[in-house]
Amino acid sequence: MTDNAGSFVWYEWIGADLGGAADFYGHVVGWTLGDPGMASFPYKVGAVAGYGIVGMLTLPHEAMSARPGWTGYIWVENVDAAAAKLKAAGGAVLREATDIPNIGRFAVVADPQGTPFTLFRDAGGNPPPETPPETPGLVGWRELHAADGEAAFTFYAGQFGWTEAGQFDMGPMGIYRLFDNGAQQGGMMTKSSQGPGPCWLYYFNVEAADAAAARVAAKGGKVLHGPHEVPGGLWATQCADREGAMFGLVAPKR
Repeated sequence: MTDNAGSFVWYEWIGADLGGAADFYGHVVGWTLGDPGMASFPYKVGAVAGYGIVGMLTLPHEAMSARPGWTGYIWVENVDAAAAKLKAAGGAVLREATDIPNIGRFAVVADPQGTPFTLFRDAGGNPPPETPPETPGLVGWRELHAADGEAAFTFYAGQFGWTEAGQFDMGPMGIYRLFDNGAQQGGMMTKSSQGPGPCWLYYFNVEAADAAAARVAAKGGKVLHGPHEVPGGLWATQCADREGAMFGLVAPKR
């Protein structure tokens, strides 16, 4: 079994204005955006130190009513078997397992509370990035805003072997559970009743919180919460891009 099993290995933005999003995130996060030459549809790849981190594409015509946003790809040994296991545990398969020639196999799924993500198995070795995990531009934190945080943790632990790495009592906001798969960490919580539906929120590493928040505003995005200090001495900011897609920023200093 590869060390990638159960890890997020790719992140993808889907929205209406691919060029505008590439300009926005290139400025805010600092990615180098390139065109991989996808013949079937326009696609951008955001890279750090030559290593692809994210993909960006335009919403398909049949999905134009969908909300722009980010999704994560979780690496599994066998996509078909993982999709069947997920469905048996109460999840849903939104798009059956499909091959991407020379890239890999994927299935779009949702957990039992309706949060979408993608199961993925690459065609090659899919080596992890050589850059340190705190490198600017990488995803530094993954956070699930669930309808029921405790039930969500039980589900993901059963699917991918994630373990609980600790808890924080946030008072009226409930329990924040840390998860660990040996290679990556993140958190889960029961979402606020005023917030959007259940979703994964991905935090991109930046060098300084205030400067990054200023870049968000300068490019027409919105700072929704923060920057605020979080355990570990980091500064987290929750944002929305020009199309309303939510994302986070995390920095070692304000």
